[in-house]
Amino acid sequence: MNNKNIVMITIGVFAIIVALVLVFNNNGKDDDQTKVSLDELENQPTLGNENAPISIVEFGDYKCPSCKAWGVKVFPKLKEEFIDTGKAKLTYINVLFHGNESKLAALASESVFKQDPESFWAFHQGVFDAQPSTQNHDEEWVTTDSLVEIAEAYAPNINFEQFKKDIDQEGTLAEVDIDNQLVEDVNIQFTPTIIINGVMLDDPFDYNAIAAEIEKGLDS
Repeated sequence: MNNKNIVMITIGVFAIIVALVLVFNNNGKDDDQTKVSLDELENQPTLGNENAPISIVEFGDYKCPSCKAWGVKVFPKLKEEFIDTGKAKLTYINVLFHGNESKLAALASESVFKQDPESFWAFHQGVFDAQPSTQNHDEEWVTTDSLVEIAEAYAPNINFEQFKKDIDQEGTLAEVDIDNQLVEDVNIQFTPTIIINGVMLDDPFDYNAIAAEIEKGLDS
């Protein structure tokens, strides 16, 4: 075997090794993504076409400043580009990381959703709009009275006696418990947590990563 053949064989073997390394590394990246199963979302508030090919799930807490920031910085663009165009739908799940006020807001939101689903998203936004600045984050601002005021502005067609009962007597606790179970099942560690077609994103504020994950789902 002459030197030229030896060189060609060596180059060929090297090319195969490089290709195998690249394949291994790419597979490793896919494996690094946290994948979860979310099958029980039928009775959760969902925005967009219910038959949309892409499912986006937000685990959020009404007392969470980062959740409010996500709603300001990421959600509008996501809604315009993917939800309003019928490519994706967004489902919201309550998380109660900030104690009793988180629970009160969750009970109230579930009451609005149960009574008047069409008003849910307006009320949802109204609660986040009422959240004080981060400097005053620890002050108590979620009360039955404040939630009634928000509902009067954003969900005026509900029965307010029932609404108060759902908050004060935990009339929608069963619905909140369903969300709590989902939080435990998926092992939610921070809010907001964004899951796209079963893939949990590392950074919920990285819009390019969100869009890329959606596009990948649309292409598959």
